[in-house]
Amino acid sequence: MDYFQNNFILQGGPVMYPLLFVSLLGFVLFIERSLYLHKGQIGTEDFLSGIKNLVRKKRLVEALTLCEDTPGPMARIVKSALLHYGESRESIRSAIQSAAIVEIPTLERRIATIAALARVAPMLGFLGTLIAALQALYSLESFNGDSGVFSRLLAEALVTSASGLAISVMAMLAYHFLSGRVRALVHDFEWVGHDIHEFLSTEPVLQGDRPEESVER
Repeated sequence: MDYFQNNFILQGGPVMYPLLFVSLLGFVLFIERSLYLHKGQIGTEDFLSGIKNLVRKKRLVEALTLCEDTPGPMARIVKSALLHYGESRESIRSAIQSAAIVEIPTLERRIATIAALARVAPMLGFLGTLIAALQALYSLESFNGDSGVFSRLLAEALVTSASGLAISVMAMLAYHFLSGRVRALVHDFEWVGHDIHEFLSTEPVLQGDRPEESVER
């Protein structure tokens, strides 16, 4: 461990500390977003089947309660559709689209920050390399012709570039992974929205079967 610190972090110079901060920040954001997106995934088919069964049995209050008790944006989209059950197809579709528009930015939050860190890390690494190389050149006269010392300093100057590139690669992989998860959830939004829209639009509505009226009972 001491060898690693003396020959990697310390030899990289002061720019290594911003790079370490960038890597730590990217890691924390990745973990937070991964947990949030995982929480948003539910058993979609089972959830929709339960909602449809409750609606067919005219138990709208229980269907709304199920949506409230189910975590994730999918349940909130279905709930918005149920609140407009009994209205026109256009009204139900508008409610679903409005709910999805609200949820999508929440899913994408902080993912762009990870992409920004992926772009910043190699620039910080290159900056550290330039600083170390300039220091080596300014101190060239004091080496007394010792090319070994000069080569070692130039090699140390490359540590920050290597670190910046490594952090950038990991951050880009994290960004594309999270973006793929968001795209998968948005696809589920579209499928669930279409399915519940078609179901509520074709399911017969009895008098007094509107959600707000059911709640009052």
